This record gives sequence, C-alpha cells and structure tokens, in this order.
Amino acid sequence: MRMPTAIKLHKASRTLELAYGEERYRLGAEFLRVHSPSAEVQGHGKPILQHGKQNVALSRVEPAGNYALKLCFDDGHDSGLYTWDYLYQLATRQDQLWADYLVQLAAAGKSRDPSESVVRLML
Repeated sequence: MRMPTAIKLHKASRTLELAYGEERYRLGAEFLRVHSPSAEVQGHGKPILQHGKQNVALSRVEPAGNYALKLCFDDGHDSGLYTWDYLYQLATRQDQLWADYLVQLAAAGKSRDPSESVVRLML
C-alpha cells in the first residue's frame, strides 16, 4: 500500500496534490471525477462514461478510516472512496488514463464541456 506522505487540496487550481516522499503528483478535479471508484461511475462492472465535467471542482477532501479519501465534488458527487492504492495508480498512470478517457469521449461523441452537446448527422 502506497500511502501519501502529504495531501493538499488546491481549490484555486482545482487540483489535489499527493506527495510520496520526494515524488509529487497533481491530479485535476475533472480527472478525479471521471475516474471515481463509485458504483455510480463504475456501473457495477460496466463503467459509465462521464462527460461534461470540465468545470467540476473539489469542495472537500475527507479521510475515510486509514485506507482512503472521500472526495466531495461541487456537482454533488461524493460517493466514491479513493483507496491509497487507487490514488497511487491514478497518480502514476495519469497521462495514459487521461489519453484513454479522451479517446472514449470522442468515440462516444461526448464532450468535456458541460454546455456542449455533440450531434452526429447520419447522411
């Protein structure tokens, strides 16, 4: 288990900073929101693609015992418990996970922008 040595919520930049000794990672609120481990997002084994979360922010970070963090987002989502192992996986695989997410969004015709709806015309 890789437990962070420091955790900082940066509300202005909407990021969560995790330190593991000398290693530091900044995870954006949107990234954390779309990768929530909650059943609402993970869909009981069939993940539900999250979209329109570009402007989401973290409102609170709370400890969940000695094994996880509960992240509370300003869109009302607060049901996922981010275990230390899951947070470390998100931190160390952030670039690849984000790239995969953008590919999934494009394939589904969805957008990160909550005010944008993509319409596909069948000609």
